[in-house]
Amino acid sequence: MRIRDVLTSKPAGVLTVEPQTGLPDLLAALAERGVGAAVVVDGGAVVGMVSERDVVRHLHRRGADLLGDAVATIMTGPVTTCGPDDEVDGLAGVMTQKRIRHVPVVERGKLTGIVSIGDVVKTRLDELEAHREQLEAYING
Repeated sequence: MRIRDVLTSKPAGVLTVEPQTGLPDLLAALAERGVGAAVVVDGGAVVGMVSERDVVRHLHRRGADLLGDAVATIMTGPVTTCGPDDEVDGLAGVMTQKRIRHVPVVERGKLTGIVSIGDVVKTRLDELEAHREQLEAYING
């Protein structure tokens, strides 16, 4: 299965923020959208990722003063991206190897979606269920 297929089953849109976005605004956007990460874009280009985990780790190190900072101070970059025609299994390997949970989908330099490790696991479980049903149908045939 390809990343394009995964994106069709997800709501449209990706939460993006700019590097100069304040952390309180980031946290409000994450909470409002019910997501765990945002893609950091600058002039339309993907320059980083920022997640709830990033906020927690930096908050632990620096304390509440962190909340006066911009996203750029805690974002992760450079970012691993994928394309819509990439295979889900290949992306699963990359995500596991690099220990990343969110991968922006970029096509011709434009952000078109985001895939989480949860999306990858759900896709794999759906494929396994379909194979199981095919085998049962064949056996009971």
